[in-house]
Amino acid sequence: MNSKSEIRNPRSERNPNPDVRRRPLQTWRSDRISRTEPQADFGFRISAFLRCSGTRISDFAALSLSLLLLVGLAGARGADSTGDLWALGRRHQDVHRFSTLFTAHDVKNHLTKEEGIDRAIDWCRRTAVTRVFIETFRDGYQAERAALQHAKERFLAAGFEVSGCVTPTQVGKKSTRWNIIACYTDLPTQDRIQAIFEFTAGLFDEIMIDDFWFTDCACAECDAARLARKVTIGAKTYPVPGDTWEDYRGELMLRLSRDRVLGAAKRVNRKARLIIKYPQWYDTFHERGYDVARETADFDRIWVGTETRDYNDQRWGGTVQYEAYFIMRWLGGIGGRKCGGGWYDWLGTTERTYVEQARQTVLADARESLLFCYSGLQGTTGPKNIEALSANIPELLAVAKEVEGREIVGLAAYKPPNSHPENEKHVFDFVGMLGLPLVPCHEFPAKAPTAFFSVHALKDPEFTTKLAKFIRVGKPVLVTDGLAQQLANKVQLDAPNVHVLPLKGDPQSLLQLTQPELDALRAPLLRPFKSTFTAPNQVALYLFRDGSWVVENFTDATVTAELNGRTLTLMARGWVHRWK
Repeated sequence: MNSKSEIRNPRSERNPNPDVRRRPLQTWRSDRISRTEPQADFGFRISAFLRCSGTRISDFAALSLSLLLLVGLAGARGADSTGDLWALGRRHQDVHRFSTLFTAHDVKNHLTKEEGIDRAIDWCRRTAVTRVFIETFRDGYQAERAALQHAKERFLAAGFEVSGCVTPTQVGKKSTRWNIIACYTDLPTQDRIQAIFEFTAGLFDEIMIDDFWFTDCACAECDAARLARKVTIGAKTYPVPGDTWEDYRGELMLRLSRDRVLGAAKRVNRKARLIIKYPQWYDTFHERGYDVARETADFDRIWVGTETRDYNDQRWGGTVQYEAYFIMRWLGGIGGRKCGGGWYDWLGTTERTYVEQARQTVLADARESLLFCYSGLQGTTGPKNIEALSANIPELLAVAKEVEGREIVGLAAYKPPNSHPENEKHVFDFVGMLGLPLVPCHEFPAKAPTAFFSVHALKDPEFTTKLAKFIRVGKPVLVTDGLAQQLANKVQLDAPNVHVLPLKGDPQSLLQLTQPELDALRAPLLRPFKSTFTAPNQVALYLFRDGSWVVENFTDATVTAELNGRTLTLMARGWVHRWK
């Protein structure tokens, strides 16, 4: 680990109030995953490979085929060799692909010698990685041009796609808050960030910006500009619509992106495409200058942080697994075809939580999974995580193929861009853990058959009128108690089709709801989909328009669920999926 910013998103970043205690999820008490031997799961692997190729095969047929093959393969260890995963990854990269990042320090430490590059190429092939991102800058360090160019050429010659990356940490004048972040009001810092992107555009046609493209600085210079309601980028000055930090930082980062990043890079390289990668802390984007509507419109592509990690981890915890699905779908709705993929890491994970990140990313219809980062995955929990992921890659690609093009159905979950969570931060993630299938959306879901609304919806100035109409037509509606309190005497919330979700200012408390409480809550909300679902807490449901479905168990115990009268047994941390 070369720098603090490589240890991504510390707890103080994810949970700004560390004194608020988290209610624990059921914890996995084993130090190692209980893994099935290759011979025992060979039938599944065959089935997954055939499904990837478009062949329909029943579980019984797959099992029968596996038994026949095992006669000749008894004692064989590992059905998927390096060549198998590499070939599989290349064959299905148009549906979903795996990629990884070599940080600027990785370039220096691993890609300056031929043997280091050879090891990196071999690792990528064994992990089904078919595209690499090679970073030019991180933490004040800029990699050498010659090393970057040579590494790029070696990977291209080996059959990989290659893109660039910039992590804008320790760029110039430090923020008054998180000191690896920059003060972008400072003109010399603006000059420096422009030079970094010009350098990178001279090497790569595609450049991702890792999720530190924001500012939280509140220095005297920033404060004066905020109060003056103007942003200065080089010699240009732009008006700011208001005098809040949200107003100022949003305009600053937007104008900085246009003038000093997008414009500068494209002047150097007309082919340059810029990707903005959004972090996973979506409920505070607006506080630090991320304007997902306007920035997504400006950038060529977007990427999504889906690193949920282990909820109970002392340093990295606090995020439930469903968040990866929600944010990927929500930003995917905003970005459309611009939305490239998800990004997750090994920090604060076990093998099971690492694979859960991959599952949620794939279920959310991401086209790519970026595994951050090469050096990090070589140590601590990284190797075991990759071993577990590799065993699941055939199935993940098979699921990705099924998800592609299928429309999800469920409760419309309305979060307008730049909306304020108040004391309902990340409530969508916890609602998804209750077995309520959500359809994240950034525009009011007037045509949805049923919907969930939280205080986020108040960002919409016409929300009260829209909600009243939605309720009047009799559609099932779920609202948080916080929203209900703010809408008292404004909307008819005592209508029989309106249901109030008791948060009491603590979304995490939803994890304590009992199965009888959840079964009663789900029944009217799933009726528009002609579905019934009974299950314990922390068992998620995903529904598709054509009748396909997925159920995932995030607990550490085997559980029984019932979907549309069909009894399902879900292993601990397991999932079941059925496709029409």
